[in-house]
Amino acid sequence: MEKEKIRINKYISQCGICSRREADRRVEEGRITINGRPAVMGDMVSVFDDVRIDGIPVKREEKEIILAYHKPAGIICTTSKKEKNNIIDALDFPERIYPVGRLDKDSTGLILLTNNGQLMDDILRGSNYHEKEYVVTLNRPMKPEIYTAMEQGVPILDTITRPCRITRRERNGFHIILTQGLNRQIRRMCEYFGYRVQTLKRIRIMNITLGDLPEGQWRYLTEEETLQLKKSCKERKEKNGTGNSSYERTGK
Repeated sequence: MEKEKIRINKYISQCGICSRREADRRVEEGRITINGRPAVMGDMVSVFDDVRIDGIPVKREEKEIILAYHKPAGIICTTSKKEKNNIIDALDFPERIYPVGRLDKDSTGLILLTNNGQLMDDILRGSNYHEKEYVVTLNRPMKPEIYTAMEQGVPILDTITRPCRITRRERNGFHIILTQGLNRQIRRMCEYFGYRVQTLKRIRIMNITLGDLPEGQWRYLTEEETLQLKKSCKERKEKNGTGNSSYERTGK
């Protein structure tokens, strides 16, 4: 992920070392280096740069942010400001964060956003089999045998979907729990059998649930939720070793 660059004096100040004025003085004295070269007044740096004072590394500690957001239909899960209805403008959050994966434009429900790149990768890594749960309504009732076939795997996008769990909830709807995130997977699975998705809402990602969070609103994860989320990621990584490099960045 890209990180915003800030002036070297502000960076030193945010690291809690000294004031900006004192940082400027140390720059002038040649005591500060950036990636091995002497810093000069006005240099811009990010958390990825190797900043040192008198040869000692200094790092700005970023406060971890993890949000749960109830995405409305019409919002696009991109950080690109070129998209009119991008998720970043929709949240209007004061610090830089990134969506963890996607929900397609027409889908609603839970999506996580964070500034923790490692956590994002752990959640999205396809080999980790993390559960995501959705509520789906169709254009017409689905036959019981179709539900069974869907659970066993559906041929889409040159592959067979992983086994999933489905629970019928009403005449035209069902709950589905997936452990992968192929592009528009649920919609494609239904289309394969001749059905059309009318509404699709994600209500859970691993241990994080949408609950009664109003559409268009966000909340911070609780400490308990965060600890359990990280524990689950760690356990799955240890079970899989290094895993593979496939990521689930696409929507439903």
